[in-house]
Amino acid sequence: MDRRSFLKTSTLGGSAVAATALAAPAYAQGKRTLTMVTSWPRGFAVLDDAASYLVAYTEAMSDGQLTIDKKAPGELVGALEVFDAVSSGQADMYHSADYYFIGQHPGYAYFTAVPFGGTAQEVTNWYEHGGGQQHHDALGEIFNLKGMLAGNSGSQSGGWFRKEINSADDFNGLKFRMPGLGGKVLGKLGASVQNIPGGELYQALSSGALDGLEWVGPMADERAGFQEVAKV
Repeated sequence: MDRRSFLKTSTLGGSAVAATALAAPAYAQGKRTLTMVTSWPRGFAVLDDAASYLVAYTEAMSDGQLTIDKKAPGELVGALEVFDAVSSGQADMYHSADYYFIGQHPGYAYFTAVPFGGTAQEVTNWYEHGGGQQHHDALGEIFNLKGMLAGNSGSQSGGWFRKEINSADDFNGLKFRMPGLGGKVLGKLGASVQNIPGGELYQALSSGALDGLEWVGPMADERAGFQEVAKV
């Protein structure tokens, strides 16, 4: 990796994570424009908000010399295709949640929503001062990526279900959306664990394609409308 270039490749995930791969950013009179693909539909509560803040702060802090062209899912690549798009150089950055990408490497599970993990502040402390950034960098070296934190969702909720859950046995055969380590645990209980991006969850839950899901927390979940078709 050529470390003298700005950031050859970077990623953002969530807690929110951003990653960026800068192969050939567009230049105009000394300015740079980076293409950032995201896993969030435009206006999606909390997560697209964080991506939009990153865009605004980057432009403000660089006095307009560095701008980011933010792409929603489907505008360049799909919601779960952002990792490969940046790793390959198709896009410069992504804003996503790294637990989507444990298929590329299981270590990415530790950078989003670890069950019984720390608060947002504790995770940030671990990332900045406890070796988290170094572990993220080591993973990124494999895929030509440079990662950084780019927001957080706060504590995650327990889940939304179409039927009442009374014991661990009720997860057996349940079609449940939960990526990462939490999904691994539910898989051991017999759940059929699904990795579905946030913008597709309401339709999947309301149609019965999912029996349940875990998303973010009260504000984001309410704005997604899950309370209309399921119960906590």
